[in-house]
Amino acid sequence: MASSAQSSGSSGGPAVPTVQRGIVKMVLSGCAIIVRGQPRGGPPPERQINLSNIRAGNLARRAAATQPDGKDTPDEPWAFPAREFLRKKLIGKEVCFTIENKTPQGREYGMIYLGKDTNGENIAESLVAEGLATRREGMRANNPEQNRLSECEEQAKASKKGMWSEGNGSHTIRDLKYTIENPRHFVDSHHQKPVNAIIEHVRDGSVVRALLLPGHHLVTVMLSGIKCPTFRRETDGSETPEPFAAEAKFFTESRLLQRDVQIILESCHNQNLLGTILHPNGNITELLLKEGFARCVDWSIAVYTRGAEKLRAAERFAKERRLRIWRDYVPPTANLDQKDKQFVAKVMQVLNADAIVVKLNSGDYKTIHLSSIRPPRLEGDNIQDKNKKLRPLYDIPYMFEAREFLRKKLIGKKVNVTVDYIRPASPATETVPAFSERTCATVTIGGINIAEALVSKGLATVIRYRQDDDQRSSHYDELLAAEARAIKNGKGLHSKKEVPIHRVADISGDTQKAKQFLPFLQRAGRSEAVVEYVFSGSRLKLYLPKETCLITFLLAGIECPRGARNLPGLVQEGEPFSEEATLFTKELVLQREVEVEVESMDKAGNFIGWLHMDGANLSVLLVEQALSKVHFTAERSAYYKPLLSAEEAAKQRKEKVWAHYEERPVEEVMPVLEEKERSASYKPVFVTEITDDLHFYVQDVETGTQLEKLMENMRNDISSHPPVEGSYAPRRGEFCIAKFVDGEWYRARVEKVKSPAKVHVFYIDYGNREILPSTRLGTLPPAFSTRVLPAQATEYAFAFIQVPQDEDARTDAVDSVVRDIQNTQCLLNVEHLSASCPHVTLQFADSKGDVGLGLVKEGLVMVEVRKEKQFQKVITEYLNAQESAKSARLNLWRYGDFRADDADEFGYSR
Repeated sequence: MASSAQSSGSSGGPAVPTVQRGIVKMVLSGCAIIVRGQPRGGPPPERQINLSNIRAGNLARRAAATQPDGKDTPDEPWAFPAREFLRKKLIGKEVCFTIENKTPQGREYGMIYLGKDTNGENIAESLVAEGLATRREGMRANNPEQNRLSECEEQAKASKKGMWSEGNGSHTIRDLKYTIENPRHFVDSHHQKPVNAIIEHVRDGSVVRALLLPGHHLVTVMLSGIKCPTFRRETDGSETPEPFAAEAKFFTESRLLQRDVQIILESCHNQNLLGTILHPNGNITELLLKEGFARCVDWSIAVYTRGAEKLRAAERFAKERRLRIWRDYVPPTANLDQKDKQFVAKVMQVLNADAIVVKLNSGDYKTIHLSSIRPPRLEGDNIQDKNKKLRPLYDIPYMFEAREFLRKKLIGKKVNVTVDYIRPASPATETVPAFSERTCATVTIGGINIAEALVSKGLATVIRYRQDDDQRSSHYDELLAAEARAIKNGKGLHSKKEVPIHRVADISGDTQKAKQFLPFLQRAGRSEAVVEYVFSGSRLKLYLPKETCLITFLLAGIECPRGARNLPGLVQEGEPFSEEATLFTKELVLQREVEVEVESMDKAGNFIGWLHMDGANLSVLLVEQALSKVHFTAERSAYYKPLLSAEEAAKQRKEKVWAHYEERPVEEVMPVLEEKERSASYKPVFVTEITDDLHFYVQDVETGTQLEKLMENMRNDISSHPPVEGSYAPRRGEFCIAKFVDGEWYRARVEKVKSPAKVHVFYIDYGNREILPSTRLGTLPPAFSTRVLPAQATEYAFAFIQVPQDEDARTDAVDSVVRDIQNTQCLLNVEHLSASCPHVTLQFADSKGDVGLGLVKEGLVMVEVRKEKQFQKVITEYLNAQESAKSARLNLWRYGDFRADDADEFGYSR
């Protein structure tokens, strides 16, 4: 054995025993100790020394677990006082010793002296003199050492010390308690007050066996909040130490083993107690962390009573210096510059309950995810019916409350952002969805941690991590404490009350509902609203809280630049400053509380009116910024003068849309590239109606004059012989005439009769539908039947695209198509037939740009891949456009490629 001194190397007592030195590690009993050498690059060697010529009582032993019938052996009288006498005198002290005898089994017997040489106190003599040990029976006093032992024993007897005192010594026998019936009650009964104890054994750096005084409970104590490397038990019974396990164990042993300490009992785990061990020289828990021998553990750090932040700080100290178990540690933000780790930014948008978009001082936008929290989600009984369209903001319990909490707290405010970690992008697998790279940070405002506030209100939960996962919030313990408070108080997601339900009607693009709602909004004057989405500078989606509905809102009185579009052969087509107008509107009103005045609505069910924020009219502001022009419809409004004044000022400055307002922009007509792989025979049509499922109805331009003549003659005939109100009894499938909202009569077909007051009709020449009372219907005169002129509205669908299943996404696509092609002339080419209607490509009449391809490039729809050879070239073009939209994070792709993880939720497929 390597030691600080050389071994005598003899099985018998040598003539001149070699003096050796060591440090007392442990006292096994009143006549046996363990001595260790000096550590050199690791735990030192050790050896057991038994005192020669004396005997002390045996300490209590617990029956072996392998012997069910075995009984516990109690202390012999005066055994524990003898052990304590040596423990207090020797533990941690330097001693010298001589080996006088070594048995064949390897047990070594010798003399032990306190100090560096044999002139120090003879430990065996001290024990005998105190009456705590006796000379071995049959030992003759035939040398000076034995003579002195005999004299010490006689003196102890005369003085009636120790075992020589009156009585049988039963008062020195401990009542050891190896188990605790109710550990939780035992811990609570101490009220976190320090308990005196002796550390009897160190299992590993963070787990010890302690003798609690004065009750003599022998318990296992795990240090709260930390875990050291352990010794893994193999199948053959041997133990394999994890890296630094032996070093951590020695670190704790050399400071605590058989020392008098105080323990604060904090919790329990089965029969093991959780606690903090206090030594006059410091807190071993913090020391282990600071030296890199331990790591913080989440499950028990919550019960640590002396401040979890101290443990995290100690762990951080070791990580920064890469000490021991952290030797290969790489900080989560190691690759970030300091300016990217901590910065101040303005919140522009709340994406959901755990992510925000901020504007940096550089003007760039950045998405920030709140570290270590998870927003509300559907679980258990709330799992969404796959046949029902999910609107996460309104259908997931507490998602709306969480979003509103963040919106009201943050929108338009400056916040402090501290980046905790960057979660790298991960591809999708069969079980795990794909994730784009995420910047996760702690966001504070006015000293308040937003994530902690959200969790404390029960509007988010804390993510649990693997113990070795360091990618977590820098305030993770505060988040766990906040969640514990929310659970205890039954807040939000943890409440046992009925889940709040948000029945929000989306009437965007629903002409019938919009018509019914219009008079109410007109009478209401100014209504409160929240801007949920900005499509362009003058087109927004609003949430009306009092009416609990969503509407599409167009700014009245202005003509905003048309949005940019990617078309074949062009990098970009669109009016200048459209992006600037959209950005201006977004920064000013997105997710802000505003007031709106509704004046009218368009044919697509979009409301038109004025939007006010903080007393300012958004239409006027856009004109002032030279991002819009005044539309002639503003002449009859109360805001015409300020609009005209703002436009005049912008013209004088010759800025943006007025930079060249004297000049007429030259319209470039791009040549149409003829597709050789497929038949391309475009004919002119007039688009009359767009349906909610993105089908559309067109009239043939060539027969347009015939329809106009027929309608003129029919109306003259009806004017001369008006139908008798109520005389017509509608029947399903029958052709009739119907009076539209404009007061004119049109040819129609009865689709369904619910009651005389509710008759569903289809206008056969225009493609739109309406529910009318039978009093607004009449018999179709034979002179104007479909035999004279067939129905002029023909239904088509876009080829090569998938219509979004998500209601909001589909509405965005429909709104874009309505804005671009409704009531305009286009060019149509039939690509292929289907069971419902022909699938076609549609081109703008002026630019020859593909409308469907434009939708793909804007990220409003996805591509439907077809395998026919003649379509491969156009399909490739569509797919390239889709990748471009995905890279730019446009509309459907704003949160990355959702198709793998959200396919079922949103109704998409690859």
